[in-house]
Amino acid sequence: MAGQHLPADHSRGDANTIGGYAAVHGRPAAFEGTDGLSYSVEIVASPTGEPGRPWGAYLLFVQWGRIGGTSPVGHLETDFLAEADTEADARAIVGALTLGQVRAALHALIAERAGGAPTRRWWDAMRDEGAPDVDGGS
Repeated sequence: MAGQHLPADHSRGDANTIGGYAAVHGRPAAFEGTDGLSYSVEIVASPTGEPGRPWGAYLLFVQWGRIGGTSPVGHLETDFLAEADTEADARAIVGALTLGQVRAALHALIAERAGGAPTRRWWDAMRDEGAPDVDGGS
């Protein structure tokens, strides 16, 4: 099934936040991880089991296959990033995170999964070290 293009509706929120992005674009935000894989992200809320703060919200990153993947192949998730009296409040707090903060959380989770080992792709490392391009340039 081909994707459907929906025009952005910037009256629905701030597209620079994770919650606003989903509202404006009508779909979850997606990022390329430091491991070179694609991830989409959703805000998830769950009961905390704590009476004083019954709802918590966190980020769930769905990992997709390498090229043209149409099925998830894994996931990463943060700990609770917000706790509140209601599910809606917990989601709203996490929804206010900037896309940069969400990307940083993804990169931290990838590094943690890799045991702190570098996750840069070899071609990124070569480029950063000033290796010449394939065509002989720099």
